[in-house]
Amino acid sequence: MKIAVTDVETTGIDFDLHEIIEIGLVVFDDQNFEILDTLDIKIKPEHPENFDPMAKQINGYKEEDWKEAVSLEKAMKLYADKTLGTMFCAHNAMFDYGFITKAFGKCGIKNYFDKHTIDIFTLAWSKIPHDKIEKWSLKTICQYLNIPPEPIIHRGINGAMAEYEVYKKLMI
Repeated sequence: MKIAVTDVETTGIDFDLHEIIEIGLVVFDDQNFEILDTLDIKIKPEHPENFDPMAKQINGYKEEDWKEAVSLEKAMKLYADKTLGTMFCAHNAMFDYGFITKAFGKCGIKNYFDKHTIDIFTLAWSKIPHDKIEKWSLKTICQYLNIPPEPIIHRGINGAMAEYEVYKKLMI
């Protein structure tokens, strides 16, 4: 089965108010962990006035860095093509999948993911002894597993690659 590790960067945490501004994707084969495809795409926000200040700080959003950004519809078409028949995977999958599902619906694009999802947080929780780690953020999980963490300014592709490395290390 192909797995689609996805990390979205958003303008906040409310699916109904905020929007995706970046998608990072790593598609790999779950048998040999070979990376089959990637996507690193910035999306032009339609309502920048709704940007949560904390999200802007975490994402390091600067309008000039998004000059070449594409529409949500174009990004979701590319994403849908690359994830056809894959299993969705993310750290805190409910968050990322919630935004992805909302975006598919908004754009009128069919979601062809396998019906199962993988949550990196839950996988780590089940595999790492609880006395070895205090917080279950992607950063602390990466530190415990000796994987370079995502940089302070979050980018979708960096998060997706870190999550892929965590998955691989936990499953080998």
